[in-house]
Amino acid sequence: MRQVVLDTETTGLEVSKGHRIVEIGCVELLERRPTGREFHRYLNPQRAMDEGATAVSGITDDFLVDKPFFADVAAEFLEFIDGAELIAHNASFDMGFLGAEFARLPQPVRVAERVSVLDTLLLAREKFPGQKNNLDALCKRLGVDNSHRDLHGALLDAQLLADVYLAMTAGQGDLGLGMQNEPARARVRAAAALIVDAAIRVRRADAAESAAHEARLAAIQKSSKDNCRWLRD
Repeated sequence: MRQVVLDTETTGLEVSKGHRIVEIGCVELLERRPTGREFHRYLNPQRAMDEGATAVSGITDDFLVDKPFFADVAAEFLEFIDGAELIAHNASFDMGFLGAEFARLPQPVRVAERVSVLDTLLLAREKFPGQKNNLDALCKRLGVDNSHRDLHGALLDAQLLADVYLAMTAGQGDLGLGMQNEPARARVRAAAALIVDAAIRVRRADAAESAAHEARLAAIQKSSKDNCRWLRD
């Protein structure tokens, strides 16, 4: 089986607001072994980075000015991932952005028809229910060295995620993902497949909901003798 571990960095969190991909990092696995093949590109998003995104990744607008557009690397990237099982952490985020980028091309591509998707966040939640399952937490739990991860980076995070995925699924009997328990693996794949083309939507509280929230916090503050944890600095 050919798998591609993938991560992206973006200008912001909401694809529905026109945010774009600024970095793609991929690591190829063949029969669960790294092949040494990688795909890594920085991209000019044709819009400004959010301050929060720059704080997380260290990527600035000035750095991206001379980088290629997604359309310039789309064919090469599609060739790299075509037919593979994509492995991503919180796959709805990455696949939502990739779907939007491919949809902008002069000849749009439905990436969901070219790959399958495995979400390692769903895997982690099955294996470690009720625990933190972000990449840093999984690295610590599984003994993957991430001491060099000062900032998020698509290629670095894809490399770490590859190690995390291999460590997390090494004892396939424990995780229930071997051929002897294919339904469990099918559930994870089916859940990931549902989100491949899904847009990421954020519903903001309206004025009435915000007022009700503030009133509820004030009531908790009063009843707890000024000790409401949600109003602490």
